[in-house]
Amino acid sequence: MALLAAALSFLAACQNGLGGPGNGRHGPPPPPGTPEVTEAVDGLIVGHRLMAAGEFELALKAYYRAAAEQGLTADVLSAIGSANLHLGRLGQAEAQLRRAIDVDETFVPAWNNLGVVLMESGQTGEARRVFRTAYALDSGESDEIRENLRRAIAKTENSAYDPPQNNDFVLVRRGSGKYLLLSTP
Repeated sequence: MALLAAALSFLAACQNGLGGPGNGRHGPPPPPGTPEVTEAVDGLIVGHRLMAAGEFELALKAYYRAAAEQGLTADVLSAIGSANLHLGRLGQAEAQLRRAIDVDETFVPAWNNLGVVLMESGQTGEARRVFRTAYALDSGESDEIRENLRRAIAKTENSAYDPPQNNDFVLVRRGSGKYLLLSTP
């Protein structure tokens, strides 16, 4: 009986030692000299670094992790929308960026990125209005937003005054080896 009690106390001591459930660590101890990580890195920071590296799908996952940790803040929603924009998911990007603006009407990156989505989807008139809002909220500080607004203005002005072009051409053969382009009626 004394031997059984000694064995049980030995097992209890082992469970509270390194790697046991009593110390909060799972798995084997880290190698000697390795700093112990007690906090996870912010998902937004990780996502921004992945975006800069062109890893948009991984960045989106990091942003979702940030959403789980921080909630759906304007910054998180804007980041998710930006990742979707880079992945070509314009509908999802637009929805997330509009939600970000609903959360914080003064969040300039969400306004700018929404303008980019609208330009990409051919909604230049609304994009111009959105860029104008971003530019006003930013007090004209950002060269990128100024350039986006300039491009949106140029595109809306050019499309409004250009007469429609008749680009329906038919290739007609004239004799041997000669071709003539005629416009169709």
